Amino acid sequence: MKHLIIFGPPGSGKGTVSEEVGRVYGIPHISTGDLLREHVSKKTTLGMKAKKYMDRGELVPDELVNEILEDALSREECRRGFILDGYPRTVAQAEELERILSKLGLHIDWVINLNVSEDEIVKRLSTRRVCKVCGAVYNLVTNPPKAEGVCDRCGGALILREDDKPEVVRTRLQTYVKMSAPVLNYYVAKNKVLDIDGSGDVATVRARVLRALEEKSVAKQH
Repeated sequence: MKHLIIFGPPGSGKGTVSEEVGRVYGIPHISTGDLLREHVSKKTTLGMKAKKYMDRGELVPDELVNEILEDALSREECRRGFILDGYPRTVAQAEELERILSKLGLHIDWVINLNVSEDEIVKRLSTRRVCKVCGAVYNLVTNPPKAEGVCDRCGGALILREDDKPEVVRTRLQTYVKMSAPVLNYYVAKNKVLDIDGSGDVATVRARVLRALEEKSVAKQH
């Protein structure tokens, strides 16, 4: 069974790597952002509560996020594994996650920590372009559009998001390091963290993650 958490700074490719690893193991990729949007679009009670905060541009309180997460982790498909992306962000959330999993008779096997240099992340994000119309994401270096500045999918204009500008990216990275260090240390103390080199293309990083997980799996059996 693979019950995993993925960590990594903005632009480290967490979402893409999570989907790839999830596909290989046949386990769901759970992103708290996606869960919130799903509840809002389905107009669930939890979704309607969360929407009030999201509409005001505020962070959704922990209690609500925890409830939404517990609902997702209770699903049958999560019993054989999941890869959790975007949670926990604080030690309090990590402790709450432990409580939820313990209640469900589950536990975290490994925390995958993608290490990517600051310069590499600035390069990745400042060459990212997003379609104003349909939200498709491109990268001028690794995944450019067929026509410059135009979305392949819908013909919309491609823009550089404000928070992908180099000076903003560096500030976001400093915030990430400050926020994530205590949570990573929490899992380091439990001997759960697998440090993975996150540089290179998706296929390379995916191969590194799978190799590390397989090595741990084999070591456990001996």
